[in-house]
Amino acid sequence: VQLQASGGGLVQAGGSLRLSCAVSGGTFSRYHMGWFRQAPGKEREFVAAISRSGGTTSYADSVKGRFAISRDNAKNTVYLQMNSLKPEDTAVYYCAASYRPYIVVPLTESNEYDYWGQGTQVTVSS
Repeated sequence: VQLQASGGGLVQAGGSLRLSCAVSGGTFSRYHMGWFRQAPGKEREFVAAISRSGGTTSYADSVKGRFAISRDNAKNTVYLQMNSLKPEDTAVYYCAASYRPYIVVPLTESNEYDYWGQGTQVTVSS
């Protein structure tokens, strides 16, 4: 399974970006999907996750109300819409996929994910 993240860039505080993650090599609808981020000098942290069906989502408190995760199972793609961006959102953003057929809720721990994309840089200027 391969994951290809895209959509990062440089944006001013208050602006928006939409990240995409295209998945190939597996049956996309079988995977829970998540977004994580890692800022310089910090550990990787959970951002958002979505269940296999797309019916349930979960967010870190720091992004609730500003970010939205969605998926298009027909396009094998998961998205992260980021609005009202802040300088503290600056990080490399990673998408991840998890095959846990017996779990129906979104997964929020990085060690629950099996496959990772290469990351895309998001920089928010003040």
